Amino acid sequence: MRPSIERLLSTALLAAALTLASCSGIPLAQRQSARLHRYEAYAGKPVHEFTWNTGYKSWSPLARDKLLVWTDLDQPYLVTVFHPCTDLMFARHIGITSTVNTVQARFDFVTADGWRCMISTIQPIDYRRMQRDAHRPKAAGKTQR
Repeated sequence: MRPSIERLLSTALLAAALTLASCSGIPLAQRQSARLHRYEAYAGKPVHEFTWNTGYKSWSPLARDKLLVWTDLDQPYLVTVFHPCTDLMFARHIGITSTVNTVQARFDFVTADGWRCMISTIQPIDYRRMQRDAHRPKAAGKTQR
């Protein structure tokens, strides 16, 4: 039961942070750029493919040509598509092609509002390290008091 409470708490904190960020005076383009840079900092070396069991859980556009894809295995990937492509930031409908639950770079596509954008690179995100690093300053501040 404990992991569920921690997950709910971290989700609630993330939602609160996003809400505050959206109300801030920081322009949208700067917030989006900061978010992209944060994920790029934790992106591993490109891999040829990734697999899911039943499908991807969610996606989130990070840039005109970059998409964060969460698999059903709770693993995020930074997917980059070749140019030219529609602006992924404003696509209403996004899908990803796959073969036998496997998405391959230079073979599969991100489909976005009628466009077929070939996947250039796939990079796994070290999300656990990203979360640990996000909590480090808080933990350090508590020990100094």
